[in-house]
Amino acid sequence: MRLLLVEDDDHVAAALSAILAKHGFTVTHARNGEEALQAVLPTAQGERPSYGVILLDLGLPDQDGYQVCGRIRKLTTTPVIMVTARGDVRSRIHGLNLGADDYVVKPYDPGELLARIHAVSRRNAGAEETTGGGAAADGTQLRLGSVTIELPTRRVSVDGESVPLTRKEFDLLALLAQRPGVVFRREQIISEVWRTSWEGTGRTLEVHVASLRSKLRMPALIETVRGVGYRLVTPAA
Repeated sequence: MRLLLVEDDDHVAAALSAILAKHGFTVTHARNGEEALQAVLPTAQGERPSYGVILLDLGLPDQDGYQVCGRIRKLTTTPVIMVTARGDVRSRIHGLNLGADDYVVKPYDPGELLARIHAVSRRNAGAEETTGGGAAADGTQLRLGSVTIELPTRRVSVDGESVPLTRKEFDLLALLAQRPGVVFRREQIISEVWRTSWEGTGRTLEVHVASLRSKLRMPALIETVRGVGYRLVTPAA
């Protein structure tokens, strides 16, 4: 897999690139936001660079990393993993709202980062197969009060107003919405949405639930069942 590593510290980039190379990854290194944006633009021949994942550090010298993420998302659907020392929940939610697919806080274990890279790449491949195959071409929708979930197009709207969600946010919402009122265990959600049994994904699940509540402006839509998991509460129409 080819990765785009956006990191201004050459020592950190060299060490991480060496680790990734040992696991079969080919790394393209961008030292700032402008280099990162240039790296995802089509070539003069119109060919678009192919990356499996983009690792984006937020502490860049020329531009705010959040801004770079937003601009990258407008140029490509390649999964973006933010890598940063900003570990508070508000920063994570902000990053996910801008289109990041995952969020890793420094310092991190290399094994954790590798697991997340493989997880987002698997999900991306699965999403491309779903949208490309037209398996749900019958216009299937889930309607839950004022919330409409269009499975074939992966679109969500509230009172007719479109709500942009990341790939994982949509998968999480669609899973819960297909069986409203049913409690999904955390392990089950992680297995079906993240396609992994890795325990460290639990914190990521909490962040995505918080992000969904914020984006849909329905804090009570997804109920936390303490010690078990989550369930979707059908909203009033």
